[in-house]
Amino acid sequence: MTASSAATRGAFDRAAPYLAGLGFASIFGLSFLFTKSALDRIDFLRLLGFRFALAAAVVSLIAISGIMPVRFRGKNVTRVLSVALFQPIAYFLFETNGIMRSSTSQAGMMIALIPIAVAILSRIFLGERVTPAQMVFIVLSVSGVMVVALGGTGSGNEHGMSGLLFLFGAVCSAALYNVFSRRSSAQFSPFEITFVMMWTGAIAFKIISLLTHWRQGNLSGYFAPLAIPEVVGSLLYLGVVSSVLAFFLVNFAISRLPVSQAAVFANLVTVVSITAGVLIRGETFGLASLAGAVMIISGVFGTNYLGQRNDRDRGIPAPDAV
Repeated sequence: MTASSAATRGAFDRAAPYLAGLGFASIFGLSFLFTKSALDRIDFLRLLGFRFALAAAVVSLIAISGIMPVRFRGKNVTRVLSVALFQPIAYFLFETNGIMRSSTSQAGMMIALIPIAVAILSRIFLGERVTPAQMVFIVLSVSGVMVVALGGTGSGNEHGMSGLLFLFGAVCSAALYNVFSRRSSAQFSPFEITFVMMWTGAIAFKIISLLTHWRQGNLSGYFAPLAIPEVVGSLLYLGVVSSVLAFFLVNFAISRLPVSQAAVFANLVTVVSITAGVLIRGETFGLASLAGAVMIISGVFGTNYLGQRNDRDRGIPAPDAV
């Protein structure tokens, strides 16, 4: 390998986790469009069951093909199962029930607290250091999401404390997922973590959705929505792109960055979803959305720029050298 090619490879390796952060934020941001389209024709539990069943089939094909093999022998599988317990199982159940029981603005503001929860838990469980300056940018990014939420219509059902408690459960689940994914990355590759997440989600949500429909007495029509083209199209995006690819990028970013830096990329989902709503669905874009977007982008950039600078100052090697 020549010196120039080695330098290019090194630059790409250093940029890769940040590109992964931008990638999963973009994918998750667009997923709202496909989720909304599917939910017009199918209930949420069946959507989750089909979504993760497809995702499990895709990661299995990738593993069998040898493109990204999985090797669990001699590893502590319990550790990676704890990742899947918090994400997707606990997070989706808490978030869905929270959104159903709260307004859009309440949900947006609560979910925006995830980076702060991650910063706190990463300090407790991983010993990661978040500088005061980085915390300022994390708070700036979170505040941007709240500005967007407060500038919205605030539509939704009001159920008081129960909705906020469910959303708080989603925040804690997401934060613990980030922490446990980081810890698991010492033994498992990002794809192995994604593999377990997809299969665990597929089994859990398929059982829950089947039992729910059985109790309701309409199990015979369980697979009927799969004949609807819009549902199939949404499932392909949600199951393959938004589950397999996006969560692989999340796990990759977490394995290469301090979780407090990786988690703050999630706030870019708000920016992408706003942009998609304006360009694709013709939704309005007000001053609150513009101000919030600027705050979010500034917060994400500042957090990660300071993280890179702090690592260089302390002599911590770049990710490709770890």
